[in-house]
Amino acid sequence: MTDKTSKRIRIFDTTLRDGEQTPGASLTADDKMEIARQLSKLGVDTIEAGFPSSSEGEKKVVKDIAKEGLTSEICALSRATKGDIDAAIECDVDLVHVFIPTSPVQMKYAVNLTPEQVLSATIESIEHVKKHGVKCEFSPMDATRSEMPFLKIVCQAAEKAGMDSLNVPDTVGIMIPKTTIKLIEELRTVVKVPISTHCHDDFGLAVANSLAAVEAGATQVHVAVNGLGERAGNASLEEVVMALHEIYKYKTGVNTRLLYSTSRMVASLTGIGVQANKAIVGENAFAHESGIHTRGVTEKPLTFEPIKPELVGRTRKLVAGKLAGTSGIKAELEEIDIHPTEEQLKEIVQRVKELGDKGKMVTDADLLALSSSVIGQVIREEKIVDLADIAVMTGIKVIPTASVRLTLDGKEYIAAETGVGPVDAVLKAIQKLTNNLENIRLSEYRLEAITGGSNAVAEVIIKVADEKGNVVSARAAREDIVMASVEAMINGINKLLIKNRKQGNKK
Repeated sequence: MTDKTSKRIRIFDTTLRDGEQTPGASLTADDKMEIARQLSKLGVDTIEAGFPSSSEGEKKVVKDIAKEGLTSEICALSRATKGDIDAAIECDVDLVHVFIPTSPVQMKYAVNLTPEQVLSATIESIEHVKKHGVKCEFSPMDATRSEMPFLKIVCQAAEKAGMDSLNVPDTVGIMIPKTTIKLIEELRTVVKVPISTHCHDDFGLAVANSLAAVEAGATQVHVAVNGLGERAGNASLEEVVMALHEIYKYKTGVNTRLLYSTSRMVASLTGIGVQANKAIVGENAFAHESGIHTRGVTEKPLTFEPIKPELVGRTRKLVAGKLAGTSGIKAELEEIDIHPTEEQLKEIVQRVKELGDKGKMVTDADLLALSSSVIGQVIREEKIVDLADIAVMTGIKVIPTASVRLTLDGKEYIAAETGVGPVDAVLKAIQKLTNNLENIRLSEYRLEAITGGSNAVAEVIIKVADEKGNVVSARAAREDIVMASVEAMINGINKLLIKNRKQGNKK
């Protein structure tokens, strides 16, 4: 029997594929590449980069991620058809994940195939992948509602056809740990390849069922950052990994200290926030309010903390205000693997002190939002567009009006616009001026209050696009929503203009 402390579980991340299918999530190609780089840095074993046959854009981004030279294995999803498989293989991925329904309800109503046709397609598709010398993971979709005799036949046929690993999906999340263990143990009697599991959270049991599968012998778990995914989502990466490390004492390749910063990045780029009481990465996960709790953790953290917050890139409580020092804030940022330049650190400290002067205590989420905003700015030497001055007027009987003075390529210009509100007016004024350089439009605008209260730090995330179809993301964080919107907009426009000029210089 394998010693528990030496057992290693593979982490298969599907944030960019199943996670992107979260209702309301939206990712550009640049966003997906940024997340892929972070996942590789985090140490996941496999990144499911997308579904190449779904669109040309999706195919391109999967191919770009595959050639990025990341340390994680890159996987593409494919239905059990030659067309899908060819599209995946053309992306030069390391692994093709082939799936086909095996439950009676999905075979009949989802794909309109007989069991015989499903079995035939399974064999042909896996053989087609292996013929190209690529690894293949096979998923009998809706395995947990499939009839066991037929499921075993399909899995045996898949192994004979050459699959490298078998993934067992609980597609609609109807399992409990006890039945999960029984299913995995049954399948282990008919296949010898490594078994993986892909659990959905429809009943809030995705993490529990994933861990049960590991207990039964599965050696890989499909997860998504923040538990993103279809409907109620997938098993949460951060919860699965920390349970494996701290409760089971198993190993993974994940650097847990990057879990929080990864969670925040994904939440910001997808627009899907994390609930405050979410385990591991929620804002309250390491917060203590009750008197007995605060006294306990002050004397000995173990009294009310099963996990050291530092293990997941968190701190118990960050108090940063007008007396905050540069070295202290630098140390806090380095703990979550953020390394600003001296100039960026100076700006971050200044913003923290400004908040402190107004009596606001800065949380770790505030600090992360502020630092991400500052670090994401275009450096002063490269700026094509810069803000010189701004004036906004609004009121009950006054049409919201904004006057903006910008520096464009070293020359000053002024424009005024009205809007449905002050933010709308100021963004219209900026676009009016920058259209002299290039036709750039605001394609998406999101506002998120990081912490509660009327003086909360507001994080603005925008996406801007040009006529060529280029899209970039930018963000800014301030107490003043108008100024945060202006900073994000100007930063996004600068990124797009710089990108276009660099492309023009290459021609």
